[in-house]
Amino acid sequence: MTEQIVSTTAFMFPGQGTQALGMGRALAREFPEARLVFEEADEALGEPLSKMCFEGPESDLARTEHTQPAILTTSIAALRVLEARTDIRPKLALGHSLGEISALVAVGSIRFWTAVRLARLRGQAMQEAVPTGGSMAAIIGLPIEQVEAMCEAASINGQIVSPANLNGANQIVVAGHYDAVERISDLAHDAEGRAISLKVSAPFHCALMQPAAERLTEWLAKVDIAPMRAPVISCVDAEPITDTDRVRGLLVAQVTHRVRWEESVRKALHMGCEQAIELGNGGVLRGLLRRIERGFKVYGLGEPADVDKLPKLVAQR
Repeated sequence: MTEQIVSTTAFMFPGQGTQALGMGRALAREFPEARLVFEEADEALGEPLSKMCFEGPESDLARTEHTQPAILTTSIAALRVLEARTDIRPKLALGHSLGEISALVAVGSIRFWTAVRLARLRGQAMQEAVPTGGSMAAIIGLPIEQVEAMCEAASINGQIVSPANLNGANQIVVAGHYDAVERISDLAHDAEGRAISLKVSAPFHCALMQPAAERLTEWLAKVDIAPMRAPVISCVDAEPITDTDRVRGLLVAQVTHRVRWEESVRKALHMGCEQAIELGNGGVLRGLLRRIERGFKVYGLGEPADVDKLPKLVAQR
């Protein structure tokens, strides 16, 4: 492995849906820098988020207002372990939805204290945006053009459904009113695709999230955005952010816009990325990335044993 490859390593951060009871517990037990991150999150939120991550109850962890800061905190704990024990630093970062806030922390644009509070507010705002509920479903095996046409056909009687996540390999998540999502699921089966209902508490990344976007606009106006040490690829337009003036607008826009994950990954490849490290709980992004670009080197850091599995050039000091 050469220095050039290390300089083109992307840091990837997961979003909602990757939470699990016990997340971050082993990292905090073994590494003091990870433990400090969880302690800072507890202080910033004024409640024991760490205990909820480590011990549950799972029903509380599943609530969006807790899930989002929990995922972000676990990702930053993993990041701090990586920074303390390797020479690798982000030259490029990207995150899936909520993960974009983690990416901005990684490049020094948002303080962690601020970010974990933002994640809490974001989760609350998104949950409360649709008090009557909504639904999401993963549509498998159909191209985006066909899914978009089906969304248009299913959006009737004042109800809407639209693509929410473009995850790659013909995996497209849709979101909207419950009945509209049910209709598009039927259309997908008729078109010889598959539809898998997702266990979510709200229909994220669609127009129904506009009230959440408005609340975030007000809060982000008070947040300091520092210059970035490295570009972050926005999942809104799959383009690198280098101008801090764009950060607030993109964080607001992503609440109502589709997550262009495949395009974001391909942008990273186009920019010279040759390997990636997923920082946080689970391996969802690794699975997606391997389907997008087979053979791409992607590592994970969410458990203590993962440190020793990183490339030798960035192994423990």
